[in-house]
Amino acid sequence: MHKIQIEQSKDKLNKLAWLLDSTFRIPGTQFRFGLDGLIGMIPGIGDAAGAIISSHILTQAAQMGAPKSLLIKMGFNIGFDAILGIVPVIGDISDFVWKANQRNVQLLNDYLEQPQKTVTHSRLFVGVLGFFVFGTIILIGALSFLLMRWLWLSTQGS
Repeated sequence: MHKIQIEQSKDKLNKLAWLLDSTFRIPGTQFRFGLDGLIGMIPGIGDAAGAIISSHILTQAAQMGAPKSLLIKMGFNIGFDAILGIVPVIGDISDFVWKANQRNVQLLNDYLEQPQKTVTHSRLFVGVLGFFVFGTIILIGALSFLLMRWLWLSTQGS
């Protein structure tokens, strides 16, 4: 993409993130929310629809040359928002607080302004995330083994 196209895309993505996350303000407060929070309130399909719309920002970031580590971090923001959205009440509140779209556009803007710093931070995030996922898998495996061992030993004594 040329520099002019990148600037135009940045402007469009900033507007989209604002529309999805901060369009409306609750009178008398600084609290803002957008269409993503409203869409997320539709039972069954709202959070999935919000994630699909949010993925447009991710797609644009990929087309603008964002590295995989940054795209993974952006995907995590979308997935975290969608997964929290499944939980009744807490999910609806999280849609108004998490603002994944603005987070992702800010990540992309940071990358375009300071690529090395942003790539380093996103790689660190992906590494920590991978560590927690791997650790969780190991923990589940160990607990499953201990449970099976306990069940085996308890049936042997009968």
